[in-house]
Amino acid sequence: MNKKQVIKFLKDAWYFIWESNSIWSWIVNIILAFVIIKFLVYPGLGFLLSTSHPIVAVVSSSMEHDGSFDQWWSSKAMCDSTVCTQKEFYSDIDITKQQFLTFKFKNGFNKGDIMLLKGTSPEKINIGDVIVFQNKRPDPIIHRVIKKRKENGIYYFQTKGDHNSKSVNSTLLDETKIPQNKVIGKASFRVPYLGWIKIAFVGLLKLIGIVK
Repeated sequence: MNKKQVIKFLKDAWYFIWESNSIWSWIVNIILAFVIIKFLVYPGLGFLLSTSHPIVAVVSSSMEHDGSFDQWWSSKAMCDSTVCTQKEFYSDIDITKQQFLTFKFKNGFNKGDIMLLKGTSPEKINIGDVIVFQNKRPDPIIHRVIKKRKENGIYYFQTKGDHNSKSVNSTLLDETKIPQNKVIGKASFRVPYLGWIKIAFVGLLKLIGIVK
């Protein structure tokens, strides 16, 4: 292939990708967008933000608030095995309403939101911060830190979803003692509802049996 043929090929390819309105051109555009985001944009953001997961979609309702802050603050929680309010739950661990109102994402966030994460050293993760961490489930969990302690030089965190009545402690998820090496990053920015694109796409793949 000589120089003229190469130039012609590149011009034809450029026209096909960016100017043609054929279905095949649309398919190639989608594939290119996926490749660019997955292998260039996503790793680049991860490098800049010092985390393996710079962007996550919220896939559950565990951080949602029903109604206003005051309505959520008086909603149901569990204090040990006794039904109580969120106010009483946080009061038991010395978190006041005034303190909670200073927390980032104090009004929670919704299923389908996109969260931008930043890698943070464990000593800089504080009570009230929202973190993403690995667990036995396939998807990382994004919840709020409610306790922090250090044992033998290792930081451990306890988290709770704002919408949940208490911290989860089960065979699949134990958020009462999360070691620092399981923390992926700290939430720093929220884009409302954009994550529904991913949720819908994954749901479609599950429906047709491509993923479980």
